[in-house]
Amino acid sequence: MDDNNLLPKLFQNLLEILNDEEYYDVTIEVGNDPYIKIFRAHMGILHYRSTYLRRMLSTNKKNNDGTLVHIKLPNILPEIFQIILRYIYSGRISLEEYDTLDIIKILIAGSELGLQELITYIQSFLIKTKANWMEQNFNLIYQTCFENNSFLELQNFCANLTFEEPDKIFKSLNFASIPEKLLITIIQSDNLQMEEIQVWKYVLKWGLAQNPELSSDPSNFSKEDFNTLKNSLHNCIPFIRFYNLTSDEFSKEILPYKKVFPKELYKDLLKYFLDSNNQSIKQSKTRMTAKEK
Repeated sequence: MDDNNLLPKLFQNLLEILNDEEYYDVTIEVGNDPYIKIFRAHMGILHYRSTYLRRMLSTNKKNNDGTLVHIKLPNILPEIFQIILRYIYSGRISLEEYDTLDIIKILIAGSELGLQELITYIQSFLIKTKANWMEQNFNLIYQTCFENNSFLELQNFCANLTFEEPDKIFKSLNFASIPEKLLITIIQSDNLQMEEIQVWKYVLKWGLAQNPELSSDPSNFSKEDFNTLKNSLHNCIPFIRFYNLTSDEFSKEILPYKKVFPKELYKDLLKYFLDSNNQSIKQSKTRMTAKEK
């Protein structure tokens, strides 16, 4: 007889314990005003299933007068904790039932509660089944995974995308909100398989997005507008390889923004593209991959 045939009854009994209204010895206050919910639980199960709750229980032991242990979890949404509490008791979770944003919330809450097995499982699930979504919402995933050292698999996913397929980040839905540090990491890569003029356009798009009050047409810019954009692009411009542009691209896409460039760089670029020996450049260059070097 397969022992696994006996597990469904165990799962059922454990969930019945969770729903028990008589023998619980812990109450957990989850959420913040005005949305707070009280959950009933059992000290023994929480102690062995969650490293964080184990520490909380050790400092909030039940009093001899029979007063229940009371734990507060203000950083977790009640509906998310309810999902996790069922997992704590049953060892089961069906991630297919939830949208991706909720799965991210479950991951973050699971990390706070020290549920390493759940953290590993969710990361693997996201990478296998939600890769396209994560590419489109790269900024959210990037910020989430690098704020927590527990999310190593997602960190590797982000690192691989950054260095191997950075164009997907440029085309993501929230590209304009990515941190400057991440943008610089991408545009300084030798593996960026994109024409340099496209790199400039994406960086320019990012800079304008940081200053939504600016017009998309530089001919409408005031001196202050150029200075504002210059400040936003100051740290990015050194990593764009403007000498890979064609003369036509320089004329159409760079000259209108000449006031955002450092004076020495702009003078050097102007001299280069006015040189008759460089007029034969017909196509914007794409950076070489490591394999091509």
